Order: sequence, then structure tokens, then C-alpha cells
Amino acid sequence: MDYRIFNNTVYIRLDRDDEIIGNIIEICRNEHIGSAIFSGIGGCKKAEIQTFIPETGSFETQSIEGMLELVSLNGNIVTDDNGEYFSHAHAMFSFKKDGGHHTAAGHIKSITVLYTAEIELRPTVGGTIKRRSDPETGTGFWNFDD
Repeated sequence: MDYRIFNNTVYIRLDRDDEIIGNIIEICRNEHIGSAIFSGIGGCKKAEIQTFIPETGSFETQSIEGMLELVSLNGNIVTDDNGEYFSHAHAMFSFKKDGGHHTAAGHIKSITVLYTAEIELRPTVGGTIKRRSDPETGTGFWNFDD
């Protein structure tokens, strides 16, 4: 993994076997970025995609593996009042299976790079978006309270 900062935007190159979400959070910690949005593309080999099931209040996880084209990754990073980092990301992948072309998409738990991924990380300018927990769903949401 390597990255550069140009005009308040972080450009990240991830390499074989790098885990995308964990590396984005690590950069935010190292650069003291309290909240940001990110997007990216790449060639990946494994992804854990989750779907929230409201009736059970839990996530159902689907793992996919193989040559996965990361068609689109979009998400955000926020911190809570204790400084803990949280990611909320969604992605879409295309891949071949049984001779046909397929797609899979949803909430992202983790993504492992096959050969490269290119991520643009844009820190929040002029403030920090915090996270608040929702006890009803067990998930978190943006908190704009000062």
C-alpha cells in the first residue's frame, strides 16, 4: 500500500493481498482524519458483502472469491466520541462464474486486493462528522450534533 496527499485529497494504491477497508482506516488514523468519504476501483480476489436484515437486526454475509472487478466502491469513515473509527461502505463487483458474467453488490465488511486497487479518500473540510449508535438497529448513523 502506498498513498500521496494532493490538495487535501488522499490518493491510495493498494497492492496484492492488501485489505481495502482496514488500510483506509489506518491512513485516517495516521493522518488524523476524523471523517471522510472515499471511492475506488480495482482488481480483487475476495469480498465479504453484507445485507442488513431488519427483522433480526443482524447482517447476513456472502463471501465471493475469484477474479473480482471492483466496479464501484463508495463509503465514508467517521469517528465516535471516543475516537474509534467506523466505515460504512457499499461496493459492486463483476465476475465470471459457470461461463457467465455475474454481479454482486452490497454493504462491505472486507475486500482483499488481487493485483491493485485505486482509492480516492476525501477528508471532511471545516469540521468532523461523528457517529452515533442507534440502539434499535444496532447500527450507526452520522451525528451532526456539536
